[in-house]
Amino acid sequence: MTDTSQLWIQAMRAGRYEEAWRLSDATLRSRDPATRDDPSRPYHERWVWDGRSFDGRHVLVRCYHGLGDTIQFVRFLPQLATRAATVTLEVQPSLIPLMDKLEGLTCVMPFDPAAPLPPAECDLEITELPLALRMAPSAAPAPYLSTSKAILPEGTIALCHAGGDWDRERSLPPRLLEPLCSLAPCVTLVPGPTDLPVLNPGGCPMDMEATAAIIAGASLVITVDTMAAHLAGALGVPTFLMLKAEPDWRWSPGQTTSPWYSSMRLYAQPTPGDWPAVVGSILADLETRTLMKKG
Repeated sequence: MTDTSQLWIQAMRAGRYEEAWRLSDATLRSRDPATRDDPSRPYHERWVWDGRSFDGRHVLVRCYHGLGDTIQFVRFLPQLATRAATVTLEVQPSLIPLMDKLEGLTCVMPFDPAAPLPPAECDLEITELPLALRMAPSAAPAPYLSTSKAILPEGTIALCHAGGDWDRERSLPPRLLEPLCSLAPCVTLVPGPTDLPVLNPGGCPMDMEATAAIIAGASLVITVDTMAAHLAGALGVPTFLMLKAEPDWRWSPGQTTSPWYSSMRLYAQPTPGDWPAVVGSILADLETRTLMKKG
C-alpha cells in the first residue's frame, strides 16, 4: 500500500473528506489518460472518471466492483441525476430489481463484462461518485433502498458468517454463531445448507429480492463484511457488523458506529483472528435487547 493510499484511508476513516478528495485529485492528475478504463486490467482495478464535468451531460455510471460496493454508493445517484441530463446505470444483473426503484435514473442496464456499454458523454465508476460530487455520506444518508418484507417470527435475527472468497479472513466458522440461535429465532443469509439451528437450514435463496426481503423482515442482522452488510445498512435494518482486526477502508476499527449506515454497530476483532471475542461482545450486548427469547 502506498503512502498516499494510507493517508487517504486515514482521512476517510476520520471523516476528513476534503483532505481525502485532495489526495484523490492529485492521483487523478498523475494518471495517464491513455490508461482510463484500460481493457487490459481487471474491471475492479480500472479507473473511469477523468475529471470532466457531468453537469448537463449524458452520464453512464458503471459498476465495476462488488455487489456491496454498488449498494453502498448508489445512494449518490439521485444527487447525480439532479445535475446530469440523463443517468444510465450499468449494474450487476442481480441488483436490477432493487435499482429500478431509485429516483432519477433514466435507464438501468445489466452489466455484461464481455460486452460493456459504449462510453457516454461522461463515464463514472460508481465508487467514484463521492469524489465527483464532493459528497460525504451524510449528504445521502440511509435508508435509501426499499423492498417488501418477508414474514418472519418476531425478533428474528439474520446471520451471515461468510464473506467473499477473495478475502477469507472476513469469514468466521459458523459454529461460533450457534449461541445466538438460542436467544431468538434465526435465519441464515448464506446460500447452501447449514448445521446451524435456523429457520431455513437449506440456506438463503440465490435471489437478491428474496435476500433483501429476509433482511427487511428481520429485527436484527449480524453479519461479516460482505454484501449482506451493505444491503442491511441501505435498508435501514439494525445491523451488527463483525470485522477483522484491520478491516476495509470504509470501517474504522476504533469506532463502534459508521457514517455510512446509521443503523449499524461495528464489532472489530481486538487482535487478528479473534472471532470468539467479537461474538462474545455481541452476546453481551444482546442480553440487553428485548428481541431475546424469554426464559
